[in-house]
Parts: sequence; C-alpha cells; structure tokens
Amino acid sequence: MARDRDHGIMQGFPPPIDRRPTLANWDSPPFNRWSFQHVREIMPTAEVRCAPGPATAFEAAPRELTGLRFETTDGRDITVGELLDETHTDGFLVLHRGRLVCELYFNAMEPHTLHLSQSVSKSLVGALAGILIGRGDLDRQAPLSDHVPELAGCGYADATLSHLLDMRSGVRFSEDYGVADSDVTREEIVCGWKPRPPDLPEDFPDSLCELILTLPRERDHGGSFKYRSIESDVIGWVLERASGTRLAELMSRELWQPLGCERDACFTVDRAGFAVADGGFNATLRDYARFGQMHCDDGFFNGRQVVPADFVGQTRIGDPDVFDSPYKTYFPRGAYRNNFWIRDVDKGDKVQYTARGIFGQLIYIDPPRRLVAVKLSSWPDFINPTYLLDTLAAIDAIAETLDRDR
Repeated sequence: MARDRDHGIMQGFPPPIDRRPTLANWDSPPFNRWSFQHVREIMPTAEVRCAPGPATAFEAAPRELTGLRFETTDGRDITVGELLDETHTDGFLVLHRGRLVCELYFNAMEPHTLHLSQSVSKSLVGALAGILIGRGDLDRQAPLSDHVPELAGCGYADATLSHLLDMRSGVRFSEDYGVADSDVTREEIVCGWKPRPPDLPEDFPDSLCELILTLPRERDHGGSFKYRSIESDVIGWVLERASGTRLAELMSRELWQPLGCERDACFTVDRAGFAVADGGFNATLRDYARFGQMHCDDGFFNGRQVVPADFVGQTRIGDPDVFDSPYKTYFPRGAYRNNFWIRDVDKGDKVQYTARGIFGQLIYIDPPRRLVAVKLSSWPDFINPTYLLDTLAAIDAIAETLDRDR
C-alpha cells in the first residue's frame, strides 16, 4: 500500500503548503489518509487516560488471512488482502475466542497510533451511559430536562435517554454531509472541525451546547429511527451533568481504565472544552478491540463487569419496523439500539452488531462465533455501501474459516 504515501501529505521539512492538511480539508481525500492518524496535530483534544501498569494482554494465535478468498457484492472473487487495499485500510484486527489471530497495519499506521473513529465514538459513549444507568445515576426514561434543566427550552426537553440511544427522538437535525447549510455542517463548525466562515450571523452558536439549544422538535418522540449525530452530544452533556465530571475524564475512569487499555486515548473538543461525543474519539487499534471483546463477552472484561450485562443484552435486540430507508440499504432486517447497528434481528440469539463510523471505521461483534473484527480506514467518501458490504463479506469468510479450523 505504498501508494497511500505517494500523495506526499506532510512529507518534507517543511512540507509544501499544498500538502498540509487544514481545517478546511483535513477530512477530505487525500488529506484524511494522514490526518485521521494525527488529529491532535490539527485540533484541540482532551486526554482519556489509561490505567498505569501493564495493559490487558491478548493471547496470540496468528493466522494468515490475507490470502483468504471470498465473493464481493458485485460477484468478484478477491482476497481479504485485496479488499483491505481497495478500501483504504489503515488498521485491521481480528479476535477469535478472545485470541489475537490477525493484526495488520497500513498507510504508516503503527500499534501505538491513535486513529479517529468517527461515529464509533457514539457506541463508546452509549456504553458509558449504560454504566451510569446500571448504577442508578441516570434514569433512562426520565425527561432529559430533569437531568439538564437548560434543555427545557429546546426540542429535547421531553425526550429521554432511550429516545437518544436508539435515535428515535423527534428533534429536527439534518445529517447531510458536505452540504453547506445542513445541521451537521453547522455542528462541524461549532465543534471546531471546520473553519468559522467570516459571514456567520452574530447569533451563530459558539459551542455544541449552544447549538443543541437551538434545535426544535419536528415530530413526536419515539417514532421511526433517524440518524442524528447530535443525539450523542446531548447524551454527553447529560453524562457530564449527572457525574459532575468532564466526558474525557469520565470515559477514562469508567471505561478506558477498567478495560486495561494500553494507550491514552483522546476526544476532540469544541471552543468551550466540550468533548465531541458523536465522532471525536481517537484510540489505537488494539484498544478498540478491547472494547469490542468486552461487548462480545456480555460486558465482562479484564476480570470485571465493565458494562452491565443486561444493557449489553438489550443492545442486541432491536425493532426493524422503525428502521426505514435509506438504512435498509445496508441491513434489510437491521435495527439500531444503544448506539449500535444490529445487522439482522431475525438471527435472534445469533445476532451480530457493529459500531460504525463514516469514512470506514468499524468494530464488528459476533458473540455466537466469539469473533471481533476492527477495521480503521480513511475512505475517500463519507459513506460507501459497497465498501461496507464487501468488508462484511470478508469478515464472514474469516469467521467461517476460523470456526471450521478451530
């Protein structure tokens, strides 16, 4: 995959001006090939500290999987290695029955490299909410304004954590990537992911919290699923208020340290120091795998119950009847629950589910086969259904091979 460095991004001393990522282009190709591994050099972040001492170790049971052949969605016969190359992979890891069978790095990524996870962040924040709910610090069914009184003046006033974790609130938020006047573009500006245009109106929000307070309700809460990134930022606000702790510190204390992660992670933060809960989390490939393995093992990892088992169990049960187009493009019998994507609810206790982010971030969890796969990428597109479905086909082929050969 030498071609990934042929663009010359940040190469040279100093790099040419036109080869340096900026806030205007950092998440666009080819700049994202470099910037997704160097987010802390582009924008401010808050550290999510790991625990002192050795990290939890995976037993190694290496397998050569790159030569494994499978059929793509368009009928091509290719290898896993070819798929990883075609889909702009930076890191790929597979755990089977808790053992590390495959760990691959590309595009100059290394085991210690922090990689942006985009909306995989939502699943991490959802798990954090599950911990506080299980402890009784949060009421999943209470109006959000009970937790954060400021929300009483916006569309989230009478929504609940359940509505937000399943993205079934009635709040208006347009998730149209790359569209100048969409709500998600406004969010990118206030969270510091895009430059602030000089012609912004004087009352333009200055932080994520201020943006949240401008959002109205457009329908009843509890209707069909509709993807809205801002929901996870509201959850982050609720978590901070309930715990009296900033989100990065809370994530460290309740999740990152109990998991025995090996590297400090980080969140990007807005101008008010508020962590971007919906997509700003950065961590190493192995630490994402620790989170995935914890979910695969019903919330238990590193000798302790990290996330309540009943919350993890609920995450695997969803309602496909509220899962409309365009989401059925990926998973025709899918659902969304607790900030995870369920692949096919009809599989019952054999269900598989994923944490997913734009530009190709994925944690795949298959409890029946005790398989976890993590793929970190820097696609040239926000969304690419073919890349996603071909990746899932490759993981299916890997799972079948490992099950057959064990």
